Amino acid sequence: MNVMPDLVADIGGTNARFCLATSPGAPGALTSPITLPCANYAGIAEAIRDYLVQVGQSGVRDAVIAIATPVMGDQVQMTNRHWSFSTEATRRALGLRNLLVINDFAALAMSLPYLEETQLKRLDRSGAIRNGVKAVIGPGTGLGVAGLIPCGGGWQPLATEGGHVSFSPADPLEMDILKLLWDDYPHVSAERLVSGPGLVLLYRALCKIAGTPPLAEDAARVVALATTGSCNTARQTLSVFSGLLGGVAGNAALALACTGGLYLGGGILGKLGDQFDSGKFRQRFVAKGRFEAYLQAIPNYLITAENPAFIGAAQHLATYRTQTA
Repeated sequence: MNVMPDLVADIGGTNARFCLATSPGAPGALTSPITLPCANYAGIAEAIRDYLVQVGQSGVRDAVIAIATPVMGDQVQMTNRHWSFSTEATRRALGLRNLLVINDFAALAMSLPYLEETQLKRLDRSGAIRNGVKAVIGPGTGLGVAGLIPCGGGWQPLATEGGHVSFSPADPLEMDILKLLWDDYPHVSAERLVSGPGLVLLYRALCKIAGTPPLAEDAARVVALATTGSCNTARQTLSVFSGLLGGVAGNAALALACTGGLYLGGGILGKLGDQFDSGKFRQRFVAKGRFEAYLQAIPNYLITAENPAFIGAAQHLATYRTQTA
């Protein structure tokens, strides 16, 4: 008898990514990945139904959704998208046996022990403590932060909202940027600058400081201008962005004591390519005064795997089944 597959979803503020899982937790068991623009759908249920139509699947058994927002009960409200839904009502509407919802960066953290060396790029030469706490941070539509804690021979994800901590400038230029943003935002979070939309805010602020008109209206254009070398402010923007990410990552590493490594994910860094200044990132990552030596011992990895949150979300479903069997 053929068993219906399960649905695995990774929902961000911009894109909704889906795949099918024939055996959650098993390597190579994720198939039919498709990315859909969130703006095309009224809500999560509509996006799921369209995905199933596109892959020719009449239904699924269970589903797990990794989503970019705090998950604190049945009602889920996205931070950077208007989507809001009841987990139980959505489960019934889609005819699912089980519907699990997990923070997207908690799911990404869950993937870390299962990533191959070929799915990671090492950014330094430090040595990780094998069973030490791990952390992951990544800019996309927002800024995600999560931890992964060794627990009873396995791993326990720790969802956080670390992207919303207050932005902390580290030099006079960053202070000038903060002062400009205070004109529009009473609270400037790390996410306000270290994200896709933040890249544009950062570029505009640097243009204003330099007294030059901005030439880009979106993050992709800022990256293009920097890559071609046709705009010095765009190149400066990506350098400053890399440093800001390093500072926030260093804060997260200290807060979580992630001696097992700090991993970089999210949807932005892969698009930056060589414009991501890993040297500037690492410099700011360790620049924490008396704790510089502590941070020097923590390795940094760039996640290069395609859709790694699928792996963690599927593992979450597999763990749930084991615990409820």
